[in-house]
Amino acid sequence: MNRNLTLLPHGDRAVDLVFENRISPEVNAEVQAFCRAVIHTKPDGILGCIPAYRTLTVEYDPLRLTYGQVCLFLRSLSAPEAEEEGGILVRIPVCYGGEFGPDLGAVAKYAGFSEQEIIRRHTAPDYPVYMLGFRPGFPYLGGLDPLIACPRRAVPRQSVEGGSVGIAGGQTGVYPEASPGGWNIIGRTPLRLFDETSLSLLHPGDTVRFEAVSEDVFWAIAKRRRWER
Repeated sequence: MNRNLTLLPHGDRAVDLVFENRISPEVNAEVQAFCRAVIHTKPDGILGCIPAYRTLTVEYDPLRLTYGQVCLFLRSLSAPEAEEEGGILVRIPVCYGGEFGPDLGAVAKYAGFSEQEIIRRHTAPDYPVYMLGFRPGFPYLGGLDPLIACPRRAVPRQSVEGGSVGIAGGQTGVYPEASPGGWNIIGRTPLRLFDETSLSLLHPGDTVRFEAVSEDVFWAIAKRRRWER
């Protein structure tokens, strides 16, 4: 390991590697690099790893390895450079506003822009997928334009449509299925981000590019009901 990281037990079958205490593309790239290194070199008994913003949870079989043995493995690990390898670019079509984005007007008012300018700014960046959480396949994305950041809704909705694209604080994300939620919904994608057969469309380390589409295009894509990485 090429830097001093904190190792902490996570129950009786996992170890947390704790990186620098900030959310940033650089820190998350280190997390992703160590995750790849664990997967590429894992000894028998290491079951997998779960990357987050600034931590990496490494799961192991306690009947085959001890906590100390796992820590020794992790401390001996040399991670590749963060830029050496990464995920894929995933284009996500979004129909913004109207019934698909009921909070677009509120976000525009809060930011002091027109709705079209919110859409332009939301589709401008490429967003790194920092982690998945909250619901299966829910991506937490970095890179939102800070000028369109908006606080969570004061009263969460009891149900948010699957595919809804939202903003909460300085983050943007996509609801993979219908669920309660307090993010500001500015649009919806016809893509299914998660199902039990194909699992998750997005993985940590991938990059998302949102693309604005019309309602007609939305429904044409929705009829396909399939996606592939």
